[in-house]
Amino acid sequence: MLSAAKFAKSWPGLPISAGLGLMAVLLAAVPGLQAHAISPLTLAIIIGMLAGNTVYPVIAMRAEPGVSFARQGLLRLGVVLYGFRLTLQDVGHVGWQGLLIDALMVASTFALSYQVGTRLLGLDRTVAMLVGAGSAICGAAAVLATEPVVRGKPEQASVAVAGVVILGTVAMFLYPFLYDLNLLWRVIPGSAATFGIYIGSTVHEVAQVVAAGRQISPDATGTAVITKMVRVMMLAPFLPLLAAWIRARARRCSAAGEAGAPGEAGEGVDCPVRVPVFALVFIGTVLFNSLHLLPPAAVAWISGVDTWLLATAMAALGLSTHIDTLRRTGGRALLLACVLFAWLVAGGAAVNRGIALLAR
Repeated sequence: MLSAAKFAKSWPGLPISAGLGLMAVLLAAVPGLQAHAISPLTLAIIIGMLAGNTVYPVIAMRAEPGVSFARQGLLRLGVVLYGFRLTLQDVGHVGWQGLLIDALMVASTFALSYQVGTRLLGLDRTVAMLVGAGSAICGAAAVLATEPVVRGKPEQASVAVAGVVILGTVAMFLYPFLYDLNLLWRVIPGSAATFGIYIGSTVHEVAQVVAAGRQISPDATGTAVITKMVRVMMLAPFLPLLAAWIRARARRCSAAGEAGAPGEAGEGVDCPVRVPVFALVFIGTVLFNSLHLLPPAAVAWISGVDTWLLATAMAALGLSTHIDTLRRTGGRALLLACVLFAWLVAGGAAVNRGIALLAR
């Protein structure tokens, strides 16, 4: 709960973040932007960065406590409420094939991000993990959810968000073209619905999945969205497992007498990483929503509030991001995002083809 003292300290940063988040939600509902599936989260970080690098610095000292609360506290609440978009029944709709494809893509994409990012590109481990989470699971929302687990900085999260937003937008226009090619080459056997599984298991954001599927067929859209929501559901086990891995790695470093480098999540012995409670509550929310105890109108209202909360957290992230920092680290992070995008397109096609042939 937000106490009266904390609320007083959060002024004026919290209402500023909330106002920018609401602005992003309203703009995303404008027909022109809605037709192109521009996410409120994408608009929120753009608006936040514009304000953060122009007028916000004037009041940054006073507003920072509230902006920090929006970026962290409201984010956790937003992730918890995100569970009302998911049910266990979604898993049954795509079958074991869709579940296996999603699991393979999430695991392989994140592992590839960590290895390529840290070993080949020389990126900070935190940046590599944030880019990997965004590419592997659900774009900007996954980056935001992973940031507190890896103890990332706002500019690191912003770099990761920028990569998945840019390449996810490319995916909206690329996948319909790939579908036409697939009709000729039959790389992914089956119908448009089968191709929808490919879309849902490899495209970054839910809105981008919808946009890509709509350009193909209703069948492709349906399976794409369900597959994507199952992939989003994997955020629940992913966060505790990531926290446990970071903690185990810190213990190994401690036993070996190694010190963590600054900014590397979980490397310091004095900085233990615990399993995030909000991730466990998120699992509980999904289980509760699977019981269908709430009327659809109530679930829709909660989802609307959740979108606003996540947009508020994204706007706060934008307010805390400085262009100079993005210039210094953005190039290599964007290159990593491109590598992961190539894997999602090509490797995802191979995984989908293999599982489809195995299921015959």
